[in-house]
Amino acid sequence: MDVPLPHLDRPFDYLVPEALDADARPGVRVKVRFAGQLVDGWLLERAESSEHPKLAYLEKVVSPVPVLSPEVARLARAVADRYAGSLADVLRLAVPPRHARAEKAVTTDTPPTDEPAPGGTEPDGIPADGTAPGGVPSEAADAGARPGGRAEVDPRGWRDYPAGPALLRALTDGRPARAVWSALPGEDWADRYADAVAATVAGGRGAVVVVADARDLDRLDAALTAVLGAGRHARLAAADGPARRYRAFLTARTGGVDVVIGTRAAMFAPVRRLGLVAIWDDGDDLHAEPRAPYPHARDVLLTRAQLGDIAAVVGGYARTAEAQLLVETGWAREVVADRAVVRARTPALAPTGDDPQLARDPGAASARLPSLAWTTARDALRADLPVLVQVPRRGYVPSVACADCRAPARCPHCAGPLALPSAQGTPACRWCGRVAAAYACPECGGRRLRASVTGARRTAEELGRAFPGVPVRTSGREEVLATVPGGAGLVIATPGAEPVAEGGYGAVLLLDSWALLTRADLRAGEEALRRWMAAAALARPGTAGGRVVVVADGALAPVQALLRWDSAWFAARELAERRELGFPPAVRMASVTGAAEAVADLLAGARLPGDAEVLGPVPADEGRERMLVRVPRSRAAAMAEALHAAAGQRSARKAADPVRLQVDPLTLF
Repeated sequence: MDVPLPHLDRPFDYLVPEALDADARPGVRVKVRFAGQLVDGWLLERAESSEHPKLAYLEKVVSPVPVLSPEVARLARAVADRYAGSLADVLRLAVPPRHARAEKAVTTDTPPTDEPAPGGTEPDGIPADGTAPGGVPSEAADAGARPGGRAEVDPRGWRDYPAGPALLRALTDGRPARAVWSALPGEDWADRYADAVAATVAGGRGAVVVVADARDLDRLDAALTAVLGAGRHARLAAADGPARRYRAFLTARTGGVDVVIGTRAAMFAPVRRLGLVAIWDDGDDLHAEPRAPYPHARDVLLTRAQLGDIAAVVGGYARTAEAQLLVETGWAREVVADRAVVRARTPALAPTGDDPQLARDPGAASARLPSLAWTTARDALRADLPVLVQVPRRGYVPSVACADCRAPARCPHCAGPLALPSAQGTPACRWCGRVAAAYACPECGGRRLRASVTGARRTAEELGRAFPGVPVRTSGREEVLATVPGGAGLVIATPGAEPVAEGGYGAVLLLDSWALLTRADLRAGEEALRRWMAAAALARPGTAGGRVVVVADGALAPVQALLRWDSAWFAARELAERRELGFPPAVRMASVTGAAEAVADLLAGARLPGDAEVLGPVPADEGRERMLVRVPRSRAAAMAEALHAAAGQRSARKAADPVRLQVDPLTLF
């Protein structure tokens, strides 16, 4: 039943009246009476009898279309168990809301044929002991294994990676190859994923590919259309609107297409004969679902691969610690280029040093451009090439301080940080929105303000003065550009909003690196490297092509990984440090957040494993507190089960204060 109460997280038996017998098939939406109310639900299976002597009848079959396939139902149960959640919460993520007109537009005369998926699983798809089969087959093992009659897909760009052609052959043969792919600079990742999907389809299987945002989705959509042809795949994204999303979902559910691509909404896509799941840029926080039970698309897809014994590809320019764990446990094999190829494809990379000298040009100095960055940009513009400038903060001046004593300027009402919306704008609070027109520093009484942090719009304004006559474009929250022309021009972008330039950028400048590296976040270094590599990959490839300048100390580990284009080294280093310190993904951690009394009540009722560590409390937002529970990976299922059971006990006795449970949250601090 679609009831968000943990103690009701189990199937219930109902009688099927004769009038509904034909439509009451497993997977359909139904309405039932429960506790005197009419509630929604999903019909999971039909049975001849029940152990319960007295049953109520189904009230209604909402639609005869079996929207929930057995494979997705098993997956949803596994995801709920992995994240200490309820099946109903996961099904709300897996099956989009019904749209009657869209449903009529999709042909449903032939009911879906659901094939059972073989294989067992660890709750997250990663075995605790690292013994699960997987990986890309070697050339020797791959030779002669391909059955006759199947078209072989041209490896194209996969030839740059020694294991690439073998991966495609394994996909065509329907073998469960598992790969962690590190893309080369300038790589057209969408084309490579389109090749992998085409190889899977050539073997008579389907594929699901998940990307972070709509811009990446558009790029992959175009690549797949070019390879497979129009109408051979469906795109599934919440941003496409309810009608279009539901139509795409039903098209896949009824077997109209073998391939589904999308944002995290596609991780549960009901593709028949599924042979491949893939995710691009798994470190992007957009892959983390903000609704309970807060699953991550990467972990859902890995669980799906393990349940169905199918292939999986985790790709990106940078590698996460979670992807490195897949390699180190033997669950997946890394697909990387030889170092000689990496060196040939990597643009010229240079750091400015710990204390860079600002350029003498007044405009460049006001834009915080070190001399090396300024000359690099100038040379690219003179060569009629575009220049990308990555700025970590959006807005104009997102943080200001007293110009006399340098004390941070804060709102007199709520103590939130003050910001300037424009050059002539009045400072306003970023928390409560109140304007502080008559601001006076409480420390020294000064009324003049200076910029503490400069945003993308202010940077664009200053660079426009530094390079007069050069077109300046911005790409960020207000407007994200997909592409820009290849001529001389400045593009100021926040991380994740960098547009692709025709022919590649002549120069890429990575400013204000401290804003990324000094965040109080376990993943600060990993996230900084991921954002830098994504931007640097847009430069013209090769040392004779584009140049990349990072305003940072070259001795820092993330900067070293960037300069060498070796995210695998950095990921291995991060994973080793997290093992030593006891942080995910080396261990499992759960966050328990709520009122102090409610958190204590839940933990007191939880039968946690004996080796569980309870850490905290620490303050959370809005007067709440947070406790962390840490267990070895082998005890993850027991921890999740204990926390879910304790939440069920509280909901059964109608405890007033809610408690939020998150397993392996992205943010721990």
